[in-house]
Amino acid sequence: MAVNLVNVEAVSKVYGTRTLLDGISLGVSEGDRIGVVGRNGDGKTTLIRMLAKLEEPDTGRVTQSGGLRMGVLTQHDSLDPRATIRHEIIRDMADHEWAGNAKIRDVLTGLFGGLDLPGFGQGLDTVIGPLSGGERRRIALAKLLIADQDLLILDEPTNHLDVEGISWLAKHLQERRSALVCVTHDRWFLDQVCTRMWDVQRGDVHEYEGGYSDYVFARAERDRIAATEESKRQNLMRKELAWLRRGAPARTSKPRYRIEAANELIADVPPPRDTSELMKFANARLGKTVFDLEGVSVHAGPKELLKHLTWHLGPGDRVGLVGVNGAGKTSLLRALAEAARTQGEVQPAAGKIIVGKTVKLAYLSQEVGELDPSLRVLEAVQRVRDRVDLGKGREMTAGQLCEQFGFTKEKQWTPVGDLSGGERRRLQILRLLMDEPNVLFLDEPTNDLDIETLTQLEDLLDGWPGSMIVISHDRFFIERTTDTVMALLGDASLRMLPRGLDEYLERRQRMIEAAAPAPVQSTGAAKSTASGDSRAAKKELQKIERQLNKLSDREGNLHAQIAENSTDYDKVAKLDAELRELLSDRDELEMRWLELAEEA
Repeated sequence: MAVNLVNVEAVSKVYGTRTLLDGISLGVSEGDRIGVVGRNGDGKTTLIRMLAKLEEPDTGRVTQSGGLRMGVLTQHDSLDPRATIRHEIIRDMADHEWAGNAKIRDVLTGLFGGLDLPGFGQGLDTVIGPLSGGERRRIALAKLLIADQDLLILDEPTNHLDVEGISWLAKHLQERRSALVCVTHDRWFLDQVCTRMWDVQRGDVHEYEGGYSDYVFARAERDRIAATEESKRQNLMRKELAWLRRGAPARTSKPRYRIEAANELIADVPPPRDTSELMKFANARLGKTVFDLEGVSVHAGPKELLKHLTWHLGPGDRVGLVGVNGAGKTSLLRALAEAARTQGEVQPAAGKIIVGKTVKLAYLSQEVGELDPSLRVLEAVQRVRDRVDLGKGREMTAGQLCEQFGFTKEKQWTPVGDLSGGERRRLQILRLLMDEPNVLFLDEPTNDLDIETLTQLEDLLDGWPGSMIVISHDRFFIERTTDTVMALLGDASLRMLPRGLDEYLERRQRMIEAAAPAPVQSTGAAKSTASGDSRAAKKELQKIERQLNKLSDREGNLHAQIAENSTDYDKVAKLDAELRELLSDRDELEMRWLELAEEA
């Protein structure tokens, strides 16, 4: 039977006049992997801070099991700005100790791209103070993952990670034995890592079995049963449900409720996108030419990001653009935007960008543009226009579009200066769409948006007729809104990926393996001997790493068996003897690994 780690009993929390949590009771047990979702401001972070006892409830109580080893990743780190990365992550471990630890090697490679921390000037000896918020957050996450924990509580762990980093983190958490409670807006990540969901809504927490896709099905079914009027039925997440059932590969781990109910629920919902209809409408708005690139080269200072690129972005094309940080994704969008702004007068360092005469571009950058803080939300939108044409006879007023983006009638009269970062991001996207562009550039549009707002944005983009380029680390958003994935792999070229983000990760892995340092070559007989010795050492290194991974798995199993049989002293003694022998074998293998690492 799973041991209970944290109990929450009748907990309530009020801020000002607003009740965030009202009489909540729930628990976290060994082996739980819980994803926490809900609108921004509904109390997700407050809930997990109370689980971690970083914040006290107004009423009720939170209890933790004795000796609980808990690691917490908050929105703001507590790293010492005067310390080095080495001090915060490795502490006082000698190089041979941490380099021989498979977990530490895995974490450093997964989060930083290598044991020497490429991208940090002094590697592990880089001082933390001058680093960016994203770099500090990765250090805080690495520090947490290296330690042994019974429970991990993570608040937005995927923030500031690229597609590769998020993929690695999901795999790492799948393989850990510690329980997990995680707040994130990354739905792909939730599907990969979580087996239960907590939905924080209007002071209550609803529990669901399964990952994010299972949660969408179960919540839609719950709402369907509860709905007694057509107006309520219209509020269900039917569009996303239809996409999960029809438009994407099966994601649910197993049926959580009657499939017949799901089919009935979406029987009258059209496909997520009528591509041919949208393409026809886009052609009418844009003509044949949107952007044509001929032999284009893009530079950032002395660095050449793109070389002799020839590419055509046509009417109605919906492109997801992915790539390693610094490969030139944002620089490419800026070059296209500058050419559009000047009607082709400003051109890149080499080559030519041809811009269609009817192109009306809206560019959502990563920076949130400043608005007059005294303006009300509705006024800020109406300053662009009062009504917007969504195509195919669909039209919305500024107020209606505000409501679709989560700004209720009351919220529409809130001054812009009082909005949160996520709300300002929503308002920025809303103002862009209100201007009726026919080409959209979205650079990390999912930053600071909660899941409900993301689904509303995706629903709106489904029927948006025009050309679109999306840069995002959110795999779910890329898959949901685009038809083609293009990649900048860091080699100054742009490639189409027919199999999408899975193919991107495979290509990146092959590039990393190909770039691994080759053995140092010498001359004559010494050259041949050194090469042979190095190859043999590398083979043995790989063999030892496989053995260390198996020993690590076995060690975890032994710990679990000891915990399960804690009252059977004879069995515990046998298991303990086996564990000691295993640890001795591991020490010998790690020493041999260090010797071989020097040879290789």
